[in-house]
Amino acid sequence: MLVLWNGQLLPRTEVQVDLEDRAYQFGDGVYEVIRVYGGQLFLLNPHLDRLVRSARAIRLDLPWSPSQLANQLRELVAANRLVDGAVYLQVSRGVAPRAHAFPRASQPVLVAYPLPASRPTEAQERGVRATFVEDIRWLRCDIKSLNLLANVLAKETAVERGAQEAILHRGETVTEGSASNVFIVQGRVLRTHPANHLILDGITRRFVLDLAAREGISTVEAPFTREDLLNADEAFFTSTTQEIVPIVEVDGHSIGVGVPGPITRKLLRAFHAAVQATIQQEV
Repeated sequence: MLVLWNGQLLPRTEVQVDLEDRAYQFGDGVYEVIRVYGGQLFLLNPHLDRLVRSARAIRLDLPWSPSQLANQLRELVAANRLVDGAVYLQVSRGVAPRAHAFPRASQPVLVAYPLPASRPTEAQERGVRATFVEDIRWLRCDIKSLNLLANVLAKETAVERGAQEAILHRGETVTEGSASNVFIVQGRVLRTHPANHLILDGITRRFVLDLAAREGISTVEAPFTREDLLNADEAFFTSTTQEIVPIVEVDGHSIGVGVPGPITRKLLRAFHAAVQATIQQEV
């Protein structure tokens, strides 16, 4: 495997993390996960735009432009002959003696590498089980930062309960999943939490909202409750690696009739068509 390390492509064995890298000690950095289909980085520009926004939000000056990063990531994909999978990209504030305040002089450290990521076809066909978990994260969930311990704990709780994902909630209000956004269908209206500081505005989330508009599906970005979700006709998760995955059961309660619903399936078909069109366009 070749890894992108501060602009260089190096074998993984030659990439060494400094013990005083602020990512390692403080989670002081930002990241992105970008899907690769047919050797092409999918929705690359929106991902890089969000990386820039996240970096700006934590007052981290990126020494690379989005176009420079895009070129480097394309080189990384080509060098690893990655056809289908994903790329993980991380930028830390850099290496400096351990202190909470920002170092006066440090250079950001960038690392990116390919990830295996098969398409979740079985989960999309059958749907998945989920469980409610209290949302205990900080109040800047809109920043895609490296601070993911609360997400990790929520996901582990889901696994321990025999579920595939955790549905986070603050009080009775559903926010998002531990590593995903959450949608419900009420009647023929698609609903999801608004993109404020309580959720990460997922790239796939936004893409699905665009797809819904193209398919003539009404959408509402407004908070909804756990009861709303349990009584919904359909529900699904979205994320970069999971695409669109139907939710068919939450804590033993069937969603709708307990199988992926027509709106979810319609959006899945539209998503798959968009992926195929992107691959063919780049060939």
